[in-house]
Amino acid sequence: MSASTAHDATVASALQSTMDAYLGHLAVERGLAANTLSSYRRDLRRYVATLSARGRTAFDQVAETDVLAFLAGMREGDDEHPPLSAGSAARAVVAVRGLHKFALREGLTAADPARDVRPPTPPRRLPKAISLDEVERLLGAAGPGDGARTLRDRALLEFLYGSGARISEAVGLDLDDLDLRDGFVRVSGKGGKVRVVPVGGYACRAVDAYLVRARATLAGAGRGTPALFLNARGGRLSRQGAWMVLRAAAERARLSDVSPHTLRHSFATHLLDGGADVRVVQELLGHASVTTTQVYTLVTVQRLREVYATSHPRAKG
Repeated sequence: MSASTAHDATVASALQSTMDAYLGHLAVERGLAANTLSSYRRDLRRYVATLSARGRTAFDQVAETDVLAFLAGMREGDDEHPPLSAGSAARAVVAVRGLHKFALREGLTAADPARDVRPPTPPRRLPKAISLDEVERLLGAAGPGDGARTLRDRALLEFLYGSGARISEAVGLDLDDLDLRDGFVRVSGKGGKVRVVPVGGYACRAVDAYLVRARATLAGAGRGTPALFLNARGGRLSRQGAWMVLRAAAERARLSDVSPHTLRHSFATHLLDGGADVRVVQELLGHASVTTTQVYTLVTVQRLREVYATSHPRAKG
């Protein structure tokens, strides 16, 4: 190994070790969700590579211009990476700022060059909710017959709309998390935060039918698991598997632009349309801040405007 190659390896190792320590801190002490941690790791590996290419050997050598160059590179893309959206770039900047705060706190640097770097503001997109009629079409399109997987799919879709849970939260449920008698479920949300939310009667009946008539059939193909929703091999249903269930039902119901969050968005919007207080909806969704939930109020106001514009005799002059 040449002297220059050895030097590059030492640089990469020093930067990498700090990055690994920070990711370990996020996983163990902060309880960051696995998916978020994976995204941070991908972003920070790219950041460390950028610093190495710019000749930085330690975090105390990094300047604000290095952080800005990294941000610009993400937005522009290169031969190996497509340009990142404003939302993805913003996530990466948050990861980088957290890394520098960690390095400062650990005494690895005397200043924080990322402190004043602001992430790009993504365009504000209103949540995509579908109408109640479309929800009923979707829920009714779980599949033909009463086979084990059909009963599971109906239970999953009814549960998603009846509880407002994220798909990742639904597939993470164990049998002990569910109380069908009282109609409640214990959900583990982002950051491991647990909340208890009610489940509607339709969802309770669909889940009960799945448990009584289908789950044992699916479980027979596996080695035993406490998971509520099972795949065809008897293991825990994955997020991708749940998304395929939703997509297949949407295709049968002839609904376009349906995403993994569609039923969650519809759950929140329909509650607000029905007069629910925004802070109650915040608790049900597990949002840390009511500001996140208030975006749904914009959807209902927009709908009011549309109804007014099409219904009032003097709306258009």
